[in-house]
Amino acid sequence: MTRIYNFSAGPSMLPEVVLQQAQQELLDWRGSGMSVMEMSHRGKQFMSIAAELEADLRALMTIPENYRVLFLQGGASAQFSLIPQNILGNKTKACYVKTGAWSKKAIKDAKPYCEAIISASSKHSHFTTIPNSATWEVDPQAAYLHYTSNETIHGVEFDSIPDAKGLPLVCDMSSNILSRPVDVSQFGLIYAGSQKNMGAAGVTVVIVREDLLGQCSKTVPPVFNYEEQANNQSMLNTPTTYSWYLMGLVFKWLQTQGGLAAIEQRNIAKSAKLYQAIDVSSLYRNSVEIASRSRMNVPFILTNEALETDFLIAAEAAGLNELKGHRLLGGMRASIYNAMPESGVEALIAFMQEFERTH
Repeated sequence: MTRIYNFSAGPSMLPEVVLQQAQQELLDWRGSGMSVMEMSHRGKQFMSIAAELEADLRALMTIPENYRVLFLQGGASAQFSLIPQNILGNKTKACYVKTGAWSKKAIKDAKPYCEAIISASSKHSHFTTIPNSATWEVDPQAAYLHYTSNETIHGVEFDSIPDAKGLPLVCDMSSNILSRPVDVSQFGLIYAGSQKNMGAAGVTVVIVREDLLGQCSKTVPPVFNYEEQANNQSMLNTPTTYSWYLMGLVFKWLQTQGGLAAIEQRNIAKSAKLYQAIDVSSLYRNSVEIASRSRMNVPFILTNEALETDFLIAAEAAGLNELKGHRLLGGMRASIYNAMPESGVEALIAFMQEFERTH
């Protein structure tokens, strides 16, 4: 069997050693005589998996003690609505930074629950830049300031943590969590879906500062109440047990790679190589401002659009899959998350260069 290089924006490829370990343990997890899929989430075996899962994430991200870590269901998209319902408290406004498709959706989904103030937007640049934080208009009466640290569709990424001007900072890190070190203490709440850098689909991580708990609207069911979930180890209902297990294996793999500082250097090297190949080409083009380019998602177009179908067919034949761009933008997109090896990026570059030579 020959494995392909999967450039999907998510669910994305997993480290091969993680898949191999999951395969080895599929029928019998550590001598238990059963698969993790079959375990009671209340049993001692799974409780040990859950404890290691949280401990490893805390260690990887250096999460302070006054933050609770939740492993929830519903995807990051569910949090677009649940965040205002959980942390608005007695306030009625929240600030948002609009940098692409996912921050736009977060704003839309928050509007039924609060006045969603647009503090900054890069719409004028067709979402190819990150707004200068000096120009942001942040309402001091708002409950929080929300931003999306990496936009998977438009391929823009914040290179630093913005100044929330005294408000709790809320961040959707779905597509770049664990790709670099971050200072968790600068945030009120971080959330991320699991299917890009953390494992298989099915888990949403919410890291929330304790003082933001206890403000949930009484109309919100307990399963969507962050405080209730925190008090019940994210197990008010049956969790996605196998996805928790796979996420735990990814965390262990990250530790063997040297942690987030080491993985960041790999991500810098991978993305720099790919952008360099695009920038020197006459066939490929990336329109994102250099300072705002994502290390995780690299959109590009062919200057001759008539060649797009041929490009995708030839790429797939070469074992380079899921390169078609999002329907909103068209073109191509290479998602190069943590699990994408440098050899995959090099194979893509070699293919692009040969395709350009022959076309």
